[in-house]
Amino acid sequence: MNSLIVVGTGWGDEGKGKLTDYLSSKFDVCVRYQGGNNAGHTIKFNNKHFALNLIPSGIFNSTTMNILSNGMVIDLKVLIKELNSLISQGINCENLYISNRAHIIFPYHIALDEIFENLKGDKKVGTTKRGIGPCYVDKYMRIGIRFGDLLNKNSFYEKLSLNVDYANKLLSLFGNTTFDKDEIFNEYMSYINIIKTKIIDSSVFITNALNENKKVIFEGAQGIMLCLDHGTYPYVTSSSPSASSVALNCGIAPQYIQKVLGITKAYSTRVGEGTLPTEIFCEISKKIRKIGNEYGTTTGRKRRIGWLDTVILKHGKRISGITDLAITLLDVLTGFEKLKICIAYELDGKTIDFIPSSIEEFSRCKPIYIELDGWSEDITQIKSFNDLPDNAKKYIKTIENITKIKISIISVGPDRNQTIEI
Repeated sequence: MNSLIVVGTGWGDEGKGKLTDYLSSKFDVCVRYQGGNNAGHTIKFNNKHFALNLIPSGIFNSTTMNILSNGMVIDLKVLIKELNSLISQGINCENLYISNRAHIIFPYHIALDEIFENLKGDKKVGTTKRGIGPCYVDKYMRIGIRFGDLLNKNSFYEKLSLNVDYANKLLSLFGNTTFDKDEIFNEYMSYINIIKTKIIDSSVFITNALNENKKVIFEGAQGIMLCLDHGTYPYVTSSSPSASSVALNCGIAPQYIQKVLGITKAYSTRVGEGTLPTEIFCEISKKIRKIGNEYGTTTGRKRRIGWLDTVILKHGKRISGITDLAITLLDVLTGFEKLKICIAYELDGKTIDFIPSSIEEFSRCKPIYIELDGWSEDITQIKSFNDLPDNAKKYIKTIENITKIKISIISVGPDRNQTIEI
């Protein structure tokens, strides 16, 4: 096995960053395969805390090459700020490369994102307003600007001019400030010397690495339930975080995909608008939020809390071919007398075990639970599955039995060392 995809099973924030960081020391290449700085990965080790928005979580392993793939949309100003922050903290970022086919987010994308979201009124989807959606729109309208374009000054200016004129016409319709193409051009030209040696054909690089039997780990942002095609549309992101998208988003053949590790919390969370079937509103949710520090890495918004939903896990298994599961934040559930797991939904009087395509139907789904006894023992320093409390082991085994997915990793704390491999 020399390729592994790390994918979120829910709406993001599952702990992919920690697990990718933990695993990447065993891999030669770490690839971020979609999304932009609307995602955030929190990583803790050696009493240090890092928050990444764009850079792959393998950056902390000096022998691991890190790639921003063609499936991403990248705010260059945010990337440089993130690079400088890591370098100032002693992290060597020489092992970071950017696909020449990755698209660039410009200031006008961010302005358009806010306008479009505000136009939706009470139907807003909860975008982070980072310009992600409008940048993907430009990509699919075939007017986007890619990192390879930065290397040709004249071509870049020509494409930028057309895009700024187009964006300004839209912005002026709503009385918004417009942008000066020359100012943007000069600003982005000033970044060239910082990144030009990092721009590569990542498809060739990754394929060559796999053909040389090097180990490659692919890291997604967000989660499967935010997939543009198979998530809770329209309350989704603007790309596909599913493992199925990796081949397209990285320029590799599908047969290279061998193993998919789905990451799920021991409970459910969601940021933003949209249905969360197992959402709870009592003191239990407040306690879980406080213990688990359930606030968005990128936005700081409160995460909504719910019980674990195995319908969603089975959906992820079908959509992404999940072969193994990693359970994160199991320690957060310590101290609760009873725990619930959703095993199916009731929809209009019928029991179903799948997610309806219609958001209206999904919003009417009522969770069907089983209840398990909790545990009170501190598990944050436990290194072996066999040493977990009996009720914690039963909780894990119940998830495994319901989903028919092998649980290979359990996280019992935020640090690298607080990880149990089964």
